[in-house]
Amino acid sequence: MGGSSGGPPDAPGHAPSRPRLAVTAAIGTGQILAWGSSYYLPAVLAEPVARATGWPEIWIIGALSLGLLLSGLVSPLVGQAIERYGGRPVLAASAILLAAGHLLLAAAPNFAVFAAAWLLLGLGMGAGLYDPAFATLGRLYGAQARSAITQVTLFGGFASTICWPLSALLVEQFGWRGTSLAYAAIDLAIVLPLYWFGVPREVPHGAPANAAARDAPPPRTAKNRPALILLGAGFTVASVIMTILSVNILTLLQARGLTLAAAVAVGALIGPAQVGARVLEAMFGRRHHPIWSLLASAVLVAGGLALLLGPSTLIGAGFVLYGAGSGIRSIARGTVPLALFGAEGYATLLGWIALPILVATAISPLIGAILVQRLGAEPTIILLVGAAVVNVALVLPLLKLARRTPAD
Repeated sequence: MGGSSGGPPDAPGHAPSRPRLAVTAAIGTGQILAWGSSYYLPAVLAEPVARATGWPEIWIIGALSLGLLLSGLVSPLVGQAIERYGGRPVLAASAILLAAGHLLLAAAPNFAVFAAAWLLLGLGMGAGLYDPAFATLGRLYGAQARSAITQVTLFGGFASTICWPLSALLVEQFGWRGTSLAYAAIDLAIVLPLYWFGVPREVPHGAPANAAARDAPPPRTAKNRPALILLGAGFTVASVIMTILSVNILTLLQARGLTLAAAVAVGALIGPAQVGARVLEAMFGRRHHPIWSLLASAVLVAGGLALLLGPSTLIGAGFVLYGAGSGIRSIARGTVPLALFGAEGYATLLGWIALPILVATAISPLIGAILVQRLGAEPTIILLVGAAVVNVALVLPLLKLARRTPAD
């Protein structure tokens, strides 16, 4: 069996002999814990850290932004590493980096070391969240990776649902430093073995003759550079919208007249809507080209945000639409580049697409804070609706290219 200690490695770009469900379950479970121990962690840890250390919460959230910025900057290198060596060693390295970041976090005597720990966590995020996972699946299954990518996002959709309560329980029992140590143990004892034993081993590619050959885009990408720019711009705009809304959701909803309890209840609709939309995509998505899923995602997000400007009775429906759109977008981020540009060089391509997305995600909390403070809630929502409409417009030109490429 490919990837086992005694069996031959699986050839790159060919479906491994290991059952696909076993591979996606290993990667998907790892994604739950990787997201929960990194991106979603400050939502629970920020206040206890600030209370225990006296550091401003904005500094603590800013440390996450530093980590996200670094994760974006290393994404092209991560993509190239997966292209050359396969996903197993890169994903395994991400678990080790996350664990190292948590160990440093737990021992941080001052904010400078705390921020350095988030840089380590940023390296782990850059090497181990959705884009590297999708790239790994693209390497393993080639053009047939769509269903595997969808299955992994189904797992990932439960990251906040599982890890926010887990983090809160750990903080209550062991404090924020003990929580960091617990996540270091989880990354080493659970995530690392999942990736190392659950992801098939591949034959490394030979080193390219020169840097130009190594960095050259796949042929279909080179011929359709405008489409690649449109796709990257659309994913980046969507990420900015999602981050600004996620960080300011309670403030925006309370400014629209909801109580804190009602705002929390309405915001909680996003997660189930994301998972529900991904289930529908898994059931029916193969019937159409993934570009139509991307278009549906953009339209749902725009429509959902527009409903936030209406009567309070429509806000819940707005978040259901928005959640469904954002859930489908996570899948499209992996499947659309694969369908439009092919499996050749897919990992490298995802790394370059991730660069502007993660950099924009890192600075979006600051942008959102400025918008809410300077303009207020309603103008901020109007701007988000406008950005969502622009995102729809960015997808439309891609439909022509999609007609010339197969759905799978």
